[in-house]
Amino acid sequence: MPQLPAPAYPAEVRARLEADAKEVIARYPDSRSALLPLLHLVQSEEGYVSRTGMAFCAELLGLTTAEVTAVATFYTMYRRRPSGDYQVGVCTNTLCAVMGGDAIFDRLKEHLGVGNDGPDMTTEDGKVTLEHIECNAACDFAPVVMVNWEFFDNQTPESATRLVDDLIAGRTVEPTRGAPLCSYKETSRILAGFPDERPGAVEASGGAGPASLIGLRLARGEEPHPRVVAPRAGSTRESGPADAPQDPDHAAGPTAEEGE
Repeated sequence: MPQLPAPAYPAEVRARLEADAKEVIARYPDSRSALLPLLHLVQSEEGYVSRTGMAFCAELLGLTTAEVTAVATFYTMYRRRPSGDYQVGVCTNTLCAVMGGDAIFDRLKEHLGVGNDGPDMTTEDGKVTLEHIECNAACDFAPVVMVNWEFFDNQTPESATRLVDDLIAGRTVEPTRGAPLCSYKETSRILAGFPDERPGAVEASGGAGPASLIGLRLARGEEPHPRVVAPRAGSTRESGPADAPQDPDHAAGPTAEEGE
């Protein structure tokens, strides 16, 4: 059914968002390139990208609402309905799933009393929204849970349950790596390109974990590259000094620990 035009922001909200939006737009030679950060900006106001927010972006960038909607519905980081203060995402891609991601998701779904999709994803108190997430390039820390895009590595059903209980109770929760947690609205404003003004938050962001950097070190020649595939039967290739000893029961890999 046709929808009525989106309601306008209240005057004071509109003035504040417009000032911020003009700052964002000024960063780009082509104003339409500012659409992604502007969607994060309006999401920081309401906790999701509403029809009002999309109309606001379209007006300021000279786009149609259809063009804005096409972008807002393409990227999963933009919410289309009200959601919780904490977006708890459980990676259920292949490696995380094998390592326990599916079990974590099932446990949290039962523990929180939420569903897989739609408004049922959010707890009744509006604190937590639970969702599947796609790979976040942290496979060496699987299974991974993310809260407002901060990493909680090497999780179990038990540790993930304690995590959401702490979030709901308002207790301080520290990511495995990265900046301290803030609300989803605050996260969206940071993603819009505005500085994180919390003391020490930027310094706490850190970098990749040691497991993530093994490949880079090997590529730079900083460590010998172990063999990861055993020679074929009957091969005449001579073993070189860089060959790692093979485990006869697991011929596809070396017996040495990764990176040794």
